[in-house]
Amino acid sequence: MRDFSELELDSELLEAIAEIGYSRPTDIQAQAIPHALDGRDVLASAPTGTGKTAAFLLPMIQHLMDFPRKKPGPARVLVLTPTRELAIQVADQARALAKHTPLNIFTITGGISYDEHAELLGKTQDLVVATPGRLMEYIEAERFDCRAIECLILDEADRMLDMGFAKVVDRIHNECRWRRQSLLFSATLEGKGVREFSQTILNEPVEVDAEPSRRERKKIHQYYLRCDNMEHKLALLESLLKDQAERSIVFIKTRERLAELRDQLATLNIKCSWIQGEMAQASRNNAIARLRDGQVSVLLATDVAARGIDLPDISHVINFDLPRTSDVYLHRIGRTARAGKKGTAISLVEAHDQAMIERISRYMKEDVPERFIEGLRPTTKKAKTVKKKKVKVDKKVKAAKQKKALKKKQKVTKK
Repeated sequence: MRDFSELELDSELLEAIAEIGYSRPTDIQAQAIPHALDGRDVLASAPTGTGKTAAFLLPMIQHLMDFPRKKPGPARVLVLTPTRELAIQVADQARALAKHTPLNIFTITGGISYDEHAELLGKTQDLVVATPGRLMEYIEAERFDCRAIECLILDEADRMLDMGFAKVVDRIHNECRWRRQSLLFSATLEGKGVREFSQTILNEPVEVDAEPSRRERKKIHQYYLRCDNMEHKLALLESLLKDQAERSIVFIKTRERLAELRDQLATLNIKCSWIQGEMAQASRNNAIARLRDGQVSVLLATDVAARGIDLPDISHVINFDLPRTSDVYLHRIGRTARAGKKGTAISLVEAHDQAMIERISRYMKEDVPERFIEGLRPTTKKAKTVKKKKVKVDKKVKAAKQKKALKKKQKVTKK
């Protein structure tokens, strides 16, 4: 698909798309939008940075335009996101796409007073983007009416499950039971968690898989640097931030580690801002604004805080600490090389991390090579990882065990 006009969108939407600067539909947009426009439920695998937000916003805005409301009232489209930052970004993009329409778009998230929300809940709403916890509070207080919801969208469903929102989302799904359509977007459909979740939420969905294509990942130059110890690791980070990186996100695994690193970078005269879990909304917004405005060129972040944040022109993603799982690694590096640009992802690997970086390579089915910085080469040998040998089971022995177990079960049943 070469052009958005092939998607049969109204001229108001096409004009907004052109103003935003989208050139042609991405893979996820080309696959998901036609099904969503047909009113089908959609189960989509779409990593961040692939245009997934527009993939669900465009058909929803088109639906609201095709069937305009006859009188003022509550929201007709509800988008659930796991974090406040993502909710704000989705709403901002929705407003940009609906710029030439009369549609009203609001957010309901934590960190905003009840008085502010009460004012917007009294207005006519068309599309609401919300975090599950705060929205459920208003539903229970009978301040948000779900009966008018026609379309429910779950963005980053895998993250919602990780954050423990499954029960809350299930309740919201039941409150919106009169809806005609549901869309579920997740970075990955691997594992039974998201699939079981989708079976409850969706009705005979079309499955769309826009996996992080090799083409997209090739835009990200990935490598790792081995570290002898923490002192060596800090020296490597200092070199990267001072000599190579233009605008960087540095990932750390815990808030305690983030606080330590923040103080260490201050002693090296490296200015940075930071975001972490359980941080006041105003502080988060300020930290991100400082990076956007160029006051600092480094943002320190934990995974909980950084998921879903869309920052333009990130040149480097640096994994000061490796993540616990390979899919989180993909989420992290997806912060760079966005909107067709190139980027670099660097991991600082200690001896105990060697098995993890090799696991990541196997997960992506591509090698993450080792590189060196002159003058800062490691002096220790690379840690050897022991691969678990698969134990071959004799088929005859296995069959005999199964037969024995069956006889034992039959004896218990007779008794």
